[in-house]
Amino acid sequence: MPVGQTSEMMALRDPDIRLMLRVREDDPAAFAELVARYQHRLIAVLHHVVGNRAEAEDLAQEVFLRVYRHRKKYRPHAKFATWLFTIANNLALNFLRRRQRRPTQPLELSDSGSLRHEPVADQAEFLAASSPAAQQLHHQELTDVVRRALDSLNDRQRLAIVLNKFEDMNYADIARVMGLTVKAVKSLLSRARTKLRIALAGYIYMDGQPHASPPPPACNREGDPLTAPVRPNGP
Repeated sequence: MPVGQTSEMMALRDPDIRLMLRVREDDPAAFAELVARYQHRLIAVLHHVVGNRAEAEDLAQEVFLRVYRHRKKYRPHAKFATWLFTIANNLALNFLRRRQRRPTQPLELSDSGSLRHEPVADQAEFLAASSPAAQQLHHQELTDVVRRALDSLNDRQRLAIVLNKFEDMNYADIARVMGLTVKAVKSLLSRARTKLRIALAGYIYMDGQPHASPPPPACNREGDPLTAPVRPNGP
């Protein structure tokens, strides 16, 4: 299928691709709109990957600079978000190699700006509203619990979880972003969910009551589970 026809078909399905095609034609308003749509989301994801808000902001800026510099070469072969986060992941990995993978710093809770785009903050707010055990904790303490749970994951597990549950990416899109197979992504997410379930045990209960088995999953701001549901034993 000709490139132009492929681009047209994908643009019909993805409004962000339509914006990027306008950027390719030197439309500054379209570029500003893409930045507005993705800046906070990029920073939130990169923050989890590199562990530092300021460094995440710098990397997000570099992502957008690369998008603009290479706009004339843009060809939509995937969703715009998948393409953008692939660039972000590559830059983040290069950054981590350069700093020789220093220990991930904890989330700075005093950061300025809206917390609406911070997964950890969203997670703490949901837990505080839904779990009796969580209601007994100060919001700061609960945020620390969730943050430590996410920090217990390795870089790849954390990125996969954030992309899956906060960017709503499916296995295929995550695989494209991370340069993995779909099978590898499924395995990565399964291990990450198991670690999160263990780390959050005692803070989340099934139907609001303490339960002897592993707790049910935490959820993001839309109510989608962060971890896979715990299924009872038996057929």
